[in-house]
Amino acid sequence: MGFTDLLTDAGLAVLDNWLLTRSYVIGYSASQADAVTFKALSAAPDAAKYPNAARWYKHIASYEDEFPTLPGDASKPYTVYGPEVAAVTLNPAKAPAAEEEEDDDVDLFGSDEEEDAEAVRVREERLAEYRKKKEGKVKPAAKSIVTMDVKPWDDETDMVGLEAAVRSIEKDGLVWGASQLIAVGFGIKKLQINLVVEDEKVSTDELAEEITEFEDYVQSVDVVAMQKL
Repeated sequence: MGFTDLLTDAGLAVLDNWLLTRSYVIGYSASQADAVTFKALSAAPDAAKYPNAARWYKHIASYEDEFPTLPGDASKPYTVYGPEVAAVTLNPAKAPAAEEEEDDDVDLFGSDEEEDAEAVRVREERLAEYRKKKEGKVKPAAKSIVTMDVKPWDDETDMVGLEAAVRSIEKDGLVWGASQLIAVGFGIKKLQINLVVEDEKVSTDELAEEITEFEDYVQSVDVVAMQKL
């Protein structure tokens, strides 16, 4: 039967009960169903009496400027939304006496269980959507900035050739950076070179061993600094 009257306590009670396990009138995002229902209310529901409706009203109010662009059919009245059977009697004065006599037979615990099941279903659906989005995101590769000292045999070692040999090493996940020659004494200079490596693809220990294989130029290699990006 949908919402039939949102200006009385009985009608607001129906709306409040409907929103007990829902963030929106229908679906999982704001739509024209929320817009037309919002407009049918004369003011914000009393939060003390109708906490679910008041929460929903405050949330939908943030979309008020976007009402014309919300999805859905704006021509439908708010009465097409809501429960198929009202949760409370809309006009208690006209309610049959038999209904009062049957109040003791109402299974209050049963209705709570149905509402709890609906809340669980909604939560599980949202968790599933969240996990799907999270799985679709590609984590950036872990990288490190490394500084290496490459020491030559003596002062007669061709340092230009040494650096060229070092930079000739190419690997997936390895990027060579700036370098400089630093004096270590007796006319000998060492090559200090920076590089960026993807941690899962390039081992600095293996790279150092590979550099020492240039035996005509290299005496030893030391990693002097490493910092995670």
